Amino acid sequence: MKKEIICTVCPTGCTITVEGEGSNISSIEGFTCPRGKQYAENEFIAPVRILTSTAKISGTKCPLIAVRSKTPVPKDKLFDCMEEIRKLNLTAPVKTGDVLIANVCGTGVDIVASGNAD
Repeated sequence: MKKEIICTVCPTGCTITVEGEGSNISSIEGFTCPRGKQYAENEFIAPVRILTSTAKISGTKCPLIAVRSKTPVPKDKLFDCMEEIRKLNLTAPVKTGDVLIANVCGTGVDIVASGNAD
C-alpha cells in the first residue's frame, strides 16, 4: 500500500510518501527532518488524533461544556468515543482537567473537561 501524508509537525508541511503493508514500512520519502519521518511512520501504522467536543451540562448558564481527550485517541475509535461523550449528562460544578470518562472505549485515554462550569 502507498500513502501520501502531509506532515503537521512543523510549518514546512512536507509531503511524505510511505509504502508498506500493515506495520512493515518498505520505503519512506519526502521528509526533511527526523520528526517528520517519525510522524509519517506513526500516521501510516497507527494514526491518532486529539478529540475535541462538547458535552451536556446542567446547573449552569451554558448547556454545554468543552471536552477533549487527554492524549491522542486511535483514529479508528473517534466515532465510538464521540458516542460515549454524547451519553454524558453532567452537573455543575466541573473544573478544567476533571476526568469525565476514564479509559474511553478501552483506549487507555481519558476524556477531560476543557473548561470550568460553576
